[in-house]
Amino acid sequence: MVADHAKDLQVTKDFLAQSSGGPTVLRILLGTQLRRLRQEKGISRHDAGYEIRASHAKISRMELGQVSFKKRDVDDLLKLYGIDDSHQRDALLGLISSANAQGWWHKYGDVLPQWFGVYVGLEEAASVIRTFEVQFVPGLLQTPDYARSVVKLSRSARSDQDIDCRVNMRIRRQQRFTEPDAPRLWAVIDEAVLHRPYGGNEVMRGQIEHLLDMGRRPNITLQVATFAMGGHPAAGGPFSILRFPTPQLPDVVYLEQLSSALYFDKYEDTHRYAQTMDHLATQSPSPERSADILREFLERYS
Repeated sequence: MVADHAKDLQVTKDFLAQSSGGPTVLRILLGTQLRRLRQEKGISRHDAGYEIRASHAKISRMELGQVSFKKRDVDDLLKLYGIDDSHQRDALLGLISSANAQGWWHKYGDVLPQWFGVYVGLEEAASVIRTFEVQFVPGLLQTPDYARSVVKLSRSARSDQDIDCRVNMRIRRQQRFTEPDAPRLWAVIDEAVLHRPYGGNEVMRGQIEHLLDMGRRPNITLQVATFAMGGHPAAGGPFSILRFPTPQLPDVVYLEQLSSALYFDKYEDTHRYAQTMDHLATQSPSPERSADILREFLERYS
């Protein structure tokens, strides 16, 4: 058992060294470690919370990686869980400062909802992102002008400065996908997206040209789910699936709502969404045919 935890810890450290989204993911991985240790000892969240002078709800948030870690709390929990090996204890405690570090997106905290900050951290760490959109071009593929038109629709944007900040952050998120060793992005866009002229014809022309350019990149696959397909199992709304380069972290399904978001990481949930995405990719026109469809829309907005 100790060997298993030591192996997981090394994977965690290696992953952190390679990932620009390390803090968010490391919190989740450390939380997973603490949950496993607690469950192996048969200790309830209530009893664990009592040990660190907190509620069972805080233990739950720690184990889900939703809060920062205090060294004293982790040290007390490790004692409760019977972790006596000094090397394992020191290694886990030594990672706390890295897990509590802030990502680049925290400087946008004034306009960034807390629930979306979690997603950005996961996005930064993902090696593969598959996304389906029904109303907008996916944020990772938006031009600045298109993004500005979309952001202006938000009633939470209080000023031009807020709008600029949100657009700048969206463009910053896109940088990883044009760098060496960029992650994989597979986007399926409902045809309805192309019929919505956000920002007017000129903005839409620039956006469609950008989609064509991005679709030529080796790490990006772009398909258009046409009306001719009829109904499909993703009719319920947009979603994204994030996959990470470590088996210690499961796939995460992200569903954004008006003022919150849902995250699923249980296999029975993520597998269903993965099957839906596979169906979309199979039934939608190929990337080559999708590029032709985009060119047809480009002519419409000329």
